[in-house]
Amino acid sequence: MAALADTRRLQVFAALVLGATGVDGVAERTGLAARDVERALDRLKAAGLVADDLSVRIDAFGSAARDVGAMRPLITPEDRGATPEQAAVLRNFWDDGRITALPMNAQKRTVVLDYLAALFEPGSIYPEAQVNSMLSVFHPDVATMRRFLVEEGFLERRDGFYWRAGGTFDVDTEVGAEAE
Repeated sequence: MAALADTRRLQVFAALVLGATGVDGVAERTGLAARDVERALDRLKAAGLVADDLSVRIDAFGSAARDVGAMRPLITPEDRGATPEQAAVLRNFWDDGRITALPMNAQKRTVVLDYLAALFEPGSIYPEAQVNSMLSVFHPDVATMRRFLVEEGFLERRDGFYWRAGGTFDVDTEVGAEAE
């Protein structure tokens, strides 16, 4: 894939994919000098993307694209702050940092919604636009996520503003110790 990072090589590769034949044909389609086309072809051949007969090795391109995709680190529920218990449920409805669906099972749905509710600080009030922005990081259908959070008691809403009304949260033990 690195062989395609250069604009000239990418142009040459694209011209071949689109049916250009020979160095002169590629030069004509790309507007590059024949010498530049030959250099680009040498690199594309060395990378295994183009055969000696100047045919494109689509299989090698697909394989390289899959390899690069596999190298990308995936975002796990734990990376986004889920507890181990939440992560165990979230993994079934999670793809690379995003929630793919809300579970039909009420207990599992509660775990997912509790995880989302943790985005909102108790005692803070959020305008709807901010709620949408926060939820959009996890799911494209923010209206559905908001509705479920309200219907299941995690958030309350009035006049376009939302606040946290339920869900689990960590209790600051230092504050509790000072009160004693």
